[in-house]
Amino acid sequence: MMELENSIKIINEQWTDIYYLLHNVDKENLTHQAIRLLQYIDKNKEATIGDLAKHIDTSSNTASEHIKRLIKKGFVTKQRSEVDERKTIVKITEEGKYKLYQHTKLDEAKLKKIFESLSNSELEIIQKAFLIFSEEAKKCLR
Repeated sequence: MMELENSIKIINEQWTDIYYLLHNVDKENLTHQAIRLLQYIDKNKEATIGDLAKHIDTSSNTASEHIKRLIKKGFVTKQRSEVDERKTIVKITEEGKYKLYQHTKLDEAKLKKIFESLSNSELEIIQKAFLIFSEEAKKCLR
């Protein structure tokens, strides 16, 4: 059990180092909550205010206020559901996808520099490890 806890600690430290050293720097300041909302909408293609409130563990009113700010910035749109007129559907815009990319993805130029310094077998190991990690992470949501 101690070995597992140590592995978790090491992975967390390495993960935060990777993000700290390789993240994109963007001038527009978005809150952590705004980024989490954009990620949820992007990964799910659309969401209701209730879905978003549940995702960030807040009230529907608070989630709605966050969405209003994102609408003003042009990052999301809101429309009535065609299936159920009582529901409001929130979707991410192309500008919102771009802003999300800037805030959450790693700097591709830095990645390219790193990957160019690796052998093909090292790069394959990294790709395989991230594939496994990503697939297992997706199971946590089920």
